[in-house]
Amino acid sequence: MSPESALSTRRLAPGAALAQAQPWQAPPVTLESPALDVITDLTQMKAATVQPGVSLHEAEQTMIYQGVRMLFVVTEMPALEGLITTTDLRGAKAMAAVHDLGLHWDELTVADVMTGLPMLDAIDFDAMRSARVGNVIATLKQFGRNHLLVVDQGTRVRGVVSRSQIERQLGRVIEMAEVASSFAEIEKMLA
Repeated sequence: MSPESALSTRRLAPGAALAQAQPWQAPPVTLESPALDVITDLTQMKAATVQPGVSLHEAEQTMIYQGVRMLFVVTEMPALEGLITTTDLRGAKAMAAVHDLGLHWDELTVADVMTGLPMLDAIDFDAMRSARVGNVIATLKQFGRNHLLVVDQGTRVRGVVSRSQIERQLGRVIEMAEVASSFAEIEKMLA
């Protein structure tokens, strides 16, 4: 067939149906399942990203569109600057930024509320190879986090583990206690 030739077509009859993709389902896990069963491996799935200058509203819309609760903050791929979560968008960080910067919420950008690299906790991918889901949950609880990064080769973010994904795979809620990571947070918790 010549590249300029048109393809033949036909009319659809009543009763035509749409093909439907199978929804992605993570396999169920137990506390004894391998930790690698709950990682979102960025070598297998594209990272959801946002730039630091994007408004919080746009970041929220990106999360909704991509079906995620966390975005990696990058200025230029693949250089990571931090991350932003749904909690950051509407939580205490956003309200503090409104107060401290004298802005309205709709004027805030991702850079105003994101968690920068120095504040991010990460697990080595090699440790994940021998760990169990229970170990990952214990680590999330220890740091009071909903997400932990997984790194390999020292500084390359290989993946992420998400409390909400683990909860879906376990079929139950993971109870978390609030953990302070700074003196300001300790003061706030005691107030």
